[in-house]
Amino acid sequence: MMARLPKKKLSNGTELQSSESMDEPVTPPARFEPHPAPASSCPELSDKPVRVYADGIYDLFHFGHARALEQAKKLFPNTYLLVGCCSDEVTHMYKGKTVMTESERYESLRHCRWVDEVIPDAPWVINQEFVDKHKIDYVAHDSLPYADASGAGKDVYEFVKAVGKFKETKRTNGISTSDLIMRILKDYNEYVKRNLARGYSRKDLGVSYVKEKQLRVNMGITKLREKVKEHQEKVGQKLTTVAKTAGMHHSEWVENADRWVAGFLEKFEEGCHIMETAIKDRIQEGLKRQQSRSMSDLLE
Repeated sequence: MMARLPKKKLSNGTELQSSESMDEPVTPPARFEPHPAPASSCPELSDKPVRVYADGIYDLFHFGHARALEQAKKLFPNTYLLVGCCSDEVTHMYKGKTVMTESERYESLRHCRWVDEVIPDAPWVINQEFVDKHKIDYVAHDSLPYADASGAGKDVYEFVKAVGKFKETKRTNGISTSDLIMRILKDYNEYVKRNLARGYSRKDLGVSYVKEKQLRVNMGITKLREKVKEHQEKVGQKLTTVAKTAGMHHSEWVENADRWVAGFLEKFEEGCHIMETAIKDRIQEGLKRQQSRSMSDLLE
């Protein structure tokens, strides 16, 4: 399945979660070219659609998913692409928690241009009964073996490979659902601050009272620094204008400007530091009062 990460063994027997674990992160190109459409080698058969099946979790549906489905769609001149997507129950049992619900994942697939039909609640492992029910001619996926977490076999696609119904597609380097989740976790505080600024409450974001206050102080300090920088640039522009008007010598102007700006920033940063300290002190006092009230309530 596109969203399942394959396990690959090294020469010493150590298992890696995916083939990409051995390499440095790959930066994808700015634009990917479309996969080439197949040439019709059998014109008399091109009118009959070949039913190709691809499956996966498709969480946080991205262009890597879409490119895999594009390859599956272009395997034959006339392809009817069925895409199976596992339910939340099955996915959480064998893979883990998803970001999107099953309904959101199904709907994302329905809006992909390469998909002709979405099969909800797809099985984790394909068997003959499922192939016959949906009249599947081929199953498309990348060729790496996918460990079967359900225990039914060694490879999720073992059966279709054995009966000659497997067609290989290629993964797109540099993009995966796991990569996207890691980017969010890496810059977690930045995304929380962004959503706080947009009006979300700390309860919406699942952060504590103390964490919210810390982030809001940081947001305030960041804005203050931006204003200081903006004011500094304005002061510099005004001093340049004054120097030109007064006809000062360049070296004299630089010396005086440095002294004026340094003096101004020293006073301004001193004020910022005092303000920052006062804000932190007020937060600490508020927390202490809240803790005292909580203790009083418990004692009563």
